[in-house]
Amino acid sequence: MNSGGPVNYAGFWRRTGATLIDAVLFMLLALPLLYLIYGSAYFSVDPATPLVAGPADILISYVLPILIVVLMWVKLGATPGKMILNCVVVDANTGQLPSIGQSVGRYFAYILSMLPLMLGFLWVAWDKHKQAFHDKIAGTVVLHVVPSEADKSLDQLMDEAK
Repeated sequence: MNSGGPVNYAGFWRRTGATLIDAVLFMLLALPLLYLIYGSAYFSVDPATPLVAGPADILISYVLPILIVVLMWVKLGATPGKMILNCVVVDANTGQLPSIGQSVGRYFAYILSMLPLMLGFLWVAWDKHKQAFHDKIAGTVVLHVVPSEADKSLDQLMDEAK
């Protein structure tokens, strides 16, 4: 992600799109693993089925997402969805990549953003810095980094010339 071009705060729809992309990618990773380990019974809707199928379910469904997301924020400043949509998570004060503590706090603050009625996520639409509750708690912002001419592919430049 190049930071040489103009930078803007990433808005509600861009961030929502990034989240949806990440959710689909994670499902493509997790669901086959869960199926291999637990079989089709894992996906049955039976009130008698326990909430957690076992240790592998905890690791794949809960621990793995935390590790992947936190590491990506710390090392790259973005998850795949944010990368695809040219967004980066940074420290609100320094503009640097978030620390491990900020990233872990941001991840768990998602819970607060969900309560009540997803207001913490919707807040992005009204906030002047486009911060959700979890951004405010962790001291982060999500920026939309507009690619510079040097970052564009030949196909993009040819399309613009038409």
